[in-house]
Amino acid sequence: MTMDTFSFHGSDGCSLHAAMLGTGPTVVLLHGGGRDHQSLVPLARRLAESYTVVLPDIRGYGRSVCADPARHTWAQYTDDVVALLSHLGLCEAALGGTGMGGTITLRTAAVHPEYIRAGVVINAEDIENDAAHEAETALRESFAARVRDEGIDAAWRPILPRLAPVVGNLVRDAIPRSDPDSIAAACAIGRDRAFSSVADLASIPVPTLIIPGSDHRHPPASAEQIARALPHGHLANVALSADLCTAEDLAQRMAPAMWAFLTTHLTLRPAMLPV
Repeated sequence: MTMDTFSFHGSDGCSLHAAMLGTGPTVVLLHGGGRDHQSLVPLARRLAESYTVVLPDIRGYGRSVCADPARHTWAQYTDDVVALLSHLGLCEAALGGTGMGGTITLRTAAVHPEYIRAGVVINAEDIENDAAHEAETALRESFAARVRDEGIDAAWRPILPRLAPVVGNLVRDAIPRSDPDSIAAACAIGRDRAFSSVADLASIPVPTLIIPGSDHRHPPASAEQIARALPHGHLANVALSADLCTAEDLAQRMAPAMWAFLTTHLTLRPAMLPV
């Protein structure tokens, strides 16, 4: 199946990049932190038999280079999703993501629910309290300093062993395709907050599938809290567990649950904006 690549611009003019394959209703999938769109290609290929799957490089990662820390905010990431849909001429789509991409999914569904038919959050990130958020911010700033001083590979080295094996492997794979200045700048997202507490999710009207993670940054208990807080949250019966090692493993585990959910919640409807 042929994969097309294209460029578009964020609301601030930043040049962003994405890939697309398949036919049918549109599903946008956002990768997690440290990775790029290639980490989701096997999953996209499984879904592309029934859906048009769009895989952006989130700003700061892959080809979507953005070395200005001030341009890395949750509001900007959300605007980038809207800019992508506008570029494609779409007034709605399903939106999903892993890790950070899942948080962007929730944030977009909260701010612009009119664009999102259904959401999928894989490896749901913890929504930290104030103390945990301060610790995460300090960790990101330390990481950014190591990237600038020693390089991306050295910066990740002490962190990867604490993450789920598949996450670590996909981050390692993406490092050669990453721009160091852009990766360091993206750490500025640690100064921002997508949500102040799990209670903020109660305003999201979008049906959303929550798939738990298995490490300290993506704890199963947090996924359960998120699913309960969402008015139309659905906790999946699969998880991003320690036995997954590759992007193919991830696709094989996640695709059936996503397929069943999207079949129910992403029905055909006029999707193109008036010309």
